[in-house]
Amino acid sequence: MRSYRKFRVLALAGMMMALLGATAGPGATSDPLPAWNQGPAKQAILDFVRVTTDPSDPKYVKPADRIATFDQDGTLWVEHPVYTQVVFALDRVVALAPQHPEWKTTQPFQSVLAGDRAAMAKFTLKDLEAIALATHAGMSVESFQATAAAWIAAAKNPRWHVPYTDLTYEPMLEVMRYLRANGYRTYIVTGGGQDFVRSYAERVYGVPPEQVIGTALDTNYTYTKNGTPVLVRTQKVLLDNDLSGKPEDIYLFVGRRPHAAFGNSVGDQQMLEYTGAGDGARLTMLVLHDDAKREYAYGPAAGLPNSKIGTFTQALYDEAKAKGWIVISMKRDWNRIFRFGPATASGTP
Repeated sequence: MRSYRKFRVLALAGMMMALLGATAGPGATSDPLPAWNQGPAKQAILDFVRVTTDPSDPKYVKPADRIATFDQDGTLWVEHPVYTQVVFALDRVVALAPQHPEWKTTQPFQSVLAGDRAAMAKFTLKDLEAIALATHAGMSVESFQATAAAWIAAAKNPRWHVPYTDLTYEPMLEVMRYLRANGYRTYIVTGGGQDFVRSYAERVYGVPPEQVIGTALDTNYTYTKNGTPVLVRTQKVLLDNDLSGKPEDIYLFVGRRPHAAFGNSVGDQQMLEYTGAGDGARLTMLVLHDDAKREYAYGPAAGLPNSKIGTFTQALYDEAKAKGWIVISMKRDWNRIFRFGPATASGTP
């Protein structure tokens, strides 16, 4: 009996060693960023995490100070040819039109209801703000988030014919997971609507709602007809979370300067400046959209086409180079952009 037990123990041990050897044998490595090509951008991320989490390194960062901030549109998911939340707002105009007969003769709502794409292409920021305020206010925060969550679950992007949430960048999701695995708290800091992003951020990015900072409407504390306390969204903008508003709101919500920040446009400039100005190790990165085949190409930095959405100017590019910020080339640095679709070994289309 003892011989049998010994044989079984040795057999089980052998099986375990075989399994371990298949995954962690001599020379085996575990790459936390497989969607990234080898190069300075990927190495900068790996080096940053290594030095800031090693207690023996002079650049070590205490767990409480491990904060990383990410812009969303153009940094974590596709923003062209129009922001996803703008599509949501336009759909809401159609859905709410029966309650607003005046919209049939009032711009900019009239153009939306008529499906006049030429007119909508000329909408100003003021026009878009009017649409957003009219379609995002006047309901409880819970009702709005439920409406946004239902829309994002059903809506599909017209180019790729997949849900908008499938158009998240796999390389950036890997960075978020890698940072969190090493004690960093990841915040989304977006010019988009805070409640809109909160409706899906935890499911899509693994970021809880309290770690989403965005443009926000004011709310009124009131009561329903049966006396239940409720917060109702108003048409007053409380936070404009863009440009200098990003570092201001980071301080307001977090109270700590980030050690890492990721963006893609002039709207993220001050967030990267604020992050980079701190002491110790800092990681500041900008995504450059230079892959027209797999995604889009726009700048106008580096000779790319100009764009009113996600503008990456040559001045921002020059500042990045001067301050040591890492400019991520989609074409060169990412071997895969989306989780769906084929990867390209070289990162070129």
